[in-house]
Amino acid sequence: MRKRLSVAGAALLTVLAAVFAFVQPAHAAAGFSVANGRLYDANGTEFVMRGVNHAHTWYPQQTSSFANVKALGANTVRVVLASGDRWAKNSAADVSNVISLCKANRLICVLEVHDTTGYGEQSGAITLDRAVDYWLSIAAALNGQEKYVIVNIGNEPYGNQGYATWATDTSNAIKRLRAGGLAHTIMVDAPNWGQDWSFTMRDNAATVFNADPAKNTVFSIHMYGVFDTAAEITDYLGRFRSAGLPIVVGEFGFNHSDGNPDEDTILSYSQANRIGWLGWSWSGNGGGVEYLDMATNFDPAQLTSWGQRIFNGANGIKATAREASVYSGSTPSPTTPTPTTPPPTTPPPAGGCTASYTIVNQWQGGFQGEVKVTAGSAAVTGWTTKWTFANGQTVTQSWNTALSSSGATYTARNVDYNGRLGAGASTTFGFIGGWNGSNPAPAVTCTAS
Repeated sequence: MRKRLSVAGAALLTVLAAVFAFVQPAHAAAGFSVANGRLYDANGTEFVMRGVNHAHTWYPQQTSSFANVKALGANTVRVVLASGDRWAKNSAADVSNVISLCKANRLICVLEVHDTTGYGEQSGAITLDRAVDYWLSIAAALNGQEKYVIVNIGNEPYGNQGYATWATDTSNAIKRLRAGGLAHTIMVDAPNWGQDWSFTMRDNAATVFNADPAKNTVFSIHMYGVFDTAAEITDYLGRFRSAGLPIVVGEFGFNHSDGNPDEDTILSYSQANRIGWLGWSWSGNGGGVEYLDMATNFDPAQLTSWGQRIFNGANGIKATAREASVYSGSTPSPTTPTPTTPPPTTPPPAGGCTASYTIVNQWQGGFQGEVKVTAGSAAVTGWTTKWTFANGQTVTQSWNTALSSSGATYTARNVDYNGRLGAGASTTFGFIGGWNGSNPAPAVTCTAS
């Protein structure tokens, strides 16, 4: 997002013409992969992006931004790069340095070429094919970084004209990248300045996904003025979820020259449905949208109201971000031998399952809770947890579970994808709740099946 032209009206929502059917790959150990509409890191752990966009190509001296957004809780940064067609080219050496900054700060790098923005409507914008030329020219900086880097082919690759070829052009770009040896997860942006009011990406997403020989493509919608109601947001994202296609909100703001997006619904729906998002943008905006800066003059001590909302608000980064497991040591380091005897900690239960309740984050009148379910010494095929609030707390939304309540007692059961646990294995589910007075953690019981 550099400058956007107003979108001329919103198209009526239409029913998808076909049911999407495709085969998903197994998790790729080399890097990120996609399966069943979800993104997984190289350890096979689901990864949900929670981060911001950073305009590196226009502010290359602001290298401290990576550490600053990490310190505020982000797990991902989408980095603006240039191919040299509209802005000065970011060299392979510069991209290598960006990747090293991401890795040093335990961030996942989403790298995007901005020169494609508004092609067909914006003077000087380049084609996706030309963007692929750039990616292949810096392949040396990318290869071997599949665990840490996602390649976003081109930012907002069409304006509001000439976008009918989006599916063909995007498919061909993916094929060229694969033929050129890039094994990374690929992210593709929608046309219509990223907002897809024509539903071109939505209705052709399965075709594009299947064009990727690796079946390792993620779709990115940008939500500004077109997405100014909860219904528009939940319908658009929900159709991708129902189709089993991976979707992220690659950009969004709290306001824009083309309308007032419903950022609260973007955040709450994404959290409830494990959809990644990347807010626009850390700092340095111009062209009349300076209000989208999250930090004044790149200073993390001077967060704007938008920055406070993104980082510290309900369903924001601090409340919901989880670091990628490739950084958190969820698999043994190759330099550390696997222990031959168990550590002196509490052993897993002998059978059935146990559950623990954690308050992840709390604010006035609201909180985010998480329950961890752990199988005992034998595998389980399903589980049910139960707890009773003592102080009138209520749950307003949940994810990764089928939740019901009777008065103050809540019952949470597994859903189809997280009921089977191996002996000693764990899974988690979460929820957003309300409280008044005090918010003690209740005792939780677990029953296995």
